[in-house]
Amino acid sequence: MSAALATSGPVLVTGGTGFLGEHVCAELTRAGVKVRALARSRSAVLDELGVELVRGDVTSADDCARAAAGVGAVFHLAGVVSRDPDDGQRMMRTHVDGTRLVLTAAAKAGVRRVVVASTSGTIAVSKRDEVLDETAGSTEELVAGWPYYVSKIYQERLAFDLGASLGLEIVCVNPSILYGPGDRRLSSTGDIRRFLRGQIPVIPRGGINFVDARDAAAGTVAALTRGRSGERYLLGGPNWTMKEFFGRLARVARVRGPWLRLPESSWADRAQRAGASVVEHLWRSRGKEPPLDRISVEMAEHYWWFDSAKAERELGFVARDPSLTLHDTVDYLRRDLDVI
Repeated sequence: MSAALATSGPVLVTGGTGFLGEHVCAELTRAGVKVRALARSRSAVLDELGVELVRGDVTSADDCARAAAGVGAVFHLAGVVSRDPDDGQRMMRTHVDGTRLVLTAAAKAGVRRVVVASTSGTIAVSKRDEVLDETAGSTEELVAGWPYYVSKIYQERLAFDLGASLGLEIVCVNPSILYGPGDRRLSSTGDIRRFLRGQIPVIPRGGINFVDARDAAAGTVAALTRGRSGERYLLGGPNWTMKEFFGRLARVARVRGPWLRLPESSWADRAQRAGASVVEHLWRSRGKEPPLDRISVEMAEHYWWFDSAKAERELGFVARDPSLTLHDTVDYLRRDLDVI
């Protein structure tokens, strides 16, 4: 990979200071690739890696053009992760309008291939305990009330359609929720922080899939040279019920997890969502991040299970032991972010 890219300029990583972005930059630099990152602020991690930083935002055409000038390929990872409905328009601007500007700038710069980072939630969400893959249809109706996933569905559609009209090869990677060390902004590991603080009162009835950010980064980098244009690749780890997930996390963290489990009934679901909505409103009205919110409760009632066989076969993707990921996540939160 590095030899092929060395003659065509640096590789651009948008969102280079994000959780996935920093791990992708590290993966690329280890391979001897010169990396340029487009981000709004500096990062000590990228400074240490020797990454060239272009200060800017993907919602600015001028910033995208400056960042794309002279690059050989693009990893478009910039995004906003939020479960706050009030952030819906901001996520649409970043994920949809930003993708349009990044792809347009890449095409004008003569780039041939762009890897776009999306989420497994555009493909693999179900009300039933089933394991899905890339052949599953869009989850648009199911996630209609969750602005983050709606914006990512629109992002994917735009990327494939616009990429084709611009003559770009678009490969999309769809990781599940990212755990592991390095999530300085708690964009993905906020739920584990709440767990460690005893802020999760009940065991939801759904199922989770998660992936180590370091493994997702390796799969994302592999997609540049091994992924097929026009294809999506699910990157994930174990498929666990929420009960099993909390049990394993409790053992790794050596804390007592939630023990209350509500019966599987429509009234119990409504009661839990109503309670979460009240808590969310009270906390947000005071300008604080709520320990519990409606969307998180709704999401935990679904199953996010899928099979990564396609990525394993075509990208060489490998997910490490999930217990190691949980251990490293807890260790990072406690040591680096001082989470009790």
